[in-house]
Amino acid sequence: MFTIDTIDSGAPRQYLARGRVLLQRGVDTPNVTYIQSGRVALGVLDEGVLEHQIGVLEGPCWLDASSVVLGLPHLVDAIADTSIEFRSVALQVFRRAITDMPESAQAVLTDVAMAHRHQTEFAVSRLAKDAEARCAEWLLSHAQQRVTGGMAVELQQRKRSIAAQLGIAPETFSRVLRHLREQSLISGSGRVLNLVDPNGLRSLAGV
Repeated sequence: MFTIDTIDSGAPRQYLARGRVLLQRGVDTPNVTYIQSGRVALGVLDEGVLEHQIGVLEGPCWLDASSVVLGLPHLVDAIADTSIEFRSVALQVFRRAITDMPESAQAVLTDVAMAHRHQTEFAVSRLAKDAEARCAEWLLSHAQQRVTGGMAVELQQRKRSIAAQLGIAPETFSRVLRHLREQSLISGSGRVLNLVDPNGLRSLAGV
């Protein structure tokens, strides 16, 4: 894939603070964004909060160029996960650069874009299984028998890392754990979580 300098070397550098939205699902934009530096989180926004995260992008890279190549709407929301530096090029200029490519290169680019699109669709479809069900399933799969009896999970990773594996925001993960405690399905608030009601967790997880 070409860089923005290949298309428009004079595109000005712009800056955005952490937490600002760069892209919204289903919303057409007149420009294609090139992340010069910084990290962007991809997922699904709910009332301005990225409740479900499915991945991150690190600059330098294009932001969801696959959708532009295919002429399809964006599947995910994008929010600045750090302060970022970016540049933009007009949509028609970007597409003109593609049509100027050899036909064989265009075919490869389209195939790659379609494969990426399918991966994104699959990741978004995972979100159909709500956060509580995914957390319950994760707890069950990582539980170990305790010497004193019962099952427990020792959190050997940071909650942020676990949340990323589950495709949810860290705040959502903490909120789900609190809700599971309130339902008396788990107990403990440190690095060890006791599975008070494994059958209840299995019912919640649908396993």
